[in-house]
Amino acid sequence: MINRVVLVGRLTRDPELRRTASGLAVASFTIAVDDSRKGPNGEKQTIFMPVSVFGNAGENVAKYTRKGSLVGVEGRLTQRKYVRRTDNVQVTSTEIVADGVEFLEPKGTSAASGNNGYTPDKPAPEAPASQVQPKQEGKNLDSIDVVDDDLPF
Repeated sequence: MINRVVLVGRLTRDPELRRTASGLAVASFTIAVDDSRKGPNGEKQTIFMPVSVFGNAGENVAKYTRKGSLVGVEGRLTQRKYVRRTDNVQVTSTEIVADGVEFLEPKGTSAASGNNGYTPDKPAPEAPASQVQPKQEGKNLDSIDVVDDDLPF
């Protein structure tokens, strides 16, 4: 039997970081995933899947993601049954226990920030002075002077 789940979606809220009794970090969050089937009126359906991730991966998720972040989750599907304290009804909860979470957007961007996903790391370096040609007025631009040493082949 195989129990593997791979989903890509956006966080619906900021991750919640907790610790187990033994001190192991656990990050919990929910991702919104578009379903391939359409609703009865032709609108797209969205599935909201709870996810838990343990250890260093959980700490990284809590540190580097927030509501709206695009992530890829890989893990296993689990079910828990418990009795709700408020009305003593037995509830079944399905969630993903993630082995890994991939951050699918550049650092510091998300749908909530309104960026298009591109953030330059640093400005492009300037060309060395030996490669910069002074602008020559009135020169024919159809011919280019190239030294054979500059050719890559």
